Amino acid sequence: MSSSPPVAVIGCGQWGRNHVRTLAELGALGAVCDHNPEKASALAQAHGGRVATTDAILADPAIAGIVLALPAEQNADLACAALEAGKHVLVEKPIALTVADAERMVESARRNDRVLLVGHVLRYHTAFDALVSALEAGRIGAPRHIQSHRLGFGKFYDRFDALWDLAPHDLSLVLSLTDGAPTKVDVVPVSVTGGQADMAHVHLRFGAGPSAHVFVSRHSAYAERRFAVTGETGTLVWDDLADWPDKLSVVPHTVARAQNGRWTWAQGEPEPIAVAPGMALTDELRHFLDCIADRAAPLTPGRQGLDIVRILTAGGG
Repeated sequence: MSSSPPVAVIGCGQWGRNHVRTLAELGALGAVCDHNPEKASALAQAHGGRVATTDAILADPAIAGIVLALPAEQNADLACAALEAGKHVLVEKPIALTVADAERMVESARRNDRVLLVGHVLRYHTAFDALVSALEAGRIGAPRHIQSHRLGFGKFYDRFDALWDLAPHDLSLVLSLTDGAPTKVDVVPVSVTGGQADMAHVHLRFGAGPSAHVFVSRHSAYAERRFAVTGETGTLVWDDLADWPDKLSVVPHTVARAQNGRWTWAQGEPEPIAVAPGMALTDELRHFLDCIADRAAPLTPGRQGLDIVRILTAGGG
């Protein structure tokens, strides 16, 4: 990519501000928009951008892409309008709140031959890249099961329950390692405070592929962010709360059943796998710019966002 195509950011909340700052650092900030003009103006001035309305952004031929950092219920209409206007779109998760809206967005991207990338930012983490490389190198043999835990305390609000707020991160990682959408979905929501789900278990089957279990909680006395892939000869463990040298390891094991019916098993010590420190949002946005310039297929396409909405709605959302 010789030069960065200009990208506008619509939505200047906490995550939108991160997009504005990062795009400015990449030399690709085209414009900033928010329902609060003063907020947009302050952010644009701080990062060398300009303020524009949504209509002006859609009509500007110089704007190649748009980042939508908005409440999820606003994503579908604006994303489709942007795609119809010939813009490439990065939309934050969840892509939509209904399957119908997500399908509409995916179809609009296909019909207009535009990139639709979903902001599943952890897919762009260097630890996940290293985990994928270890899988491809056969470090644990064929994967059999994927386990993901995302636990903590807080973010109690009406907009999303724990399933919709937390699980998209982990589901994106799972779907990035499996071939297509799950063939069977079981979602078990649990309410501790009463009303919304404060935690949820998601069980997935993928035909002949590995099974998966995602556990998320916003009502946990301890924090945990672990993603593990168990294979024939070991388990790859990504601990996102660990320091960089300790984020990724492989734990070898052997499990066998003798002819006499007795089981034998042994587990080795964790072996660290080097992970280069990085900034996942920077890598995600750089990938978006590359997709725009080269018309490459995104690592987290709209189709993945649609599959995740289908899983989430299976939980009663």
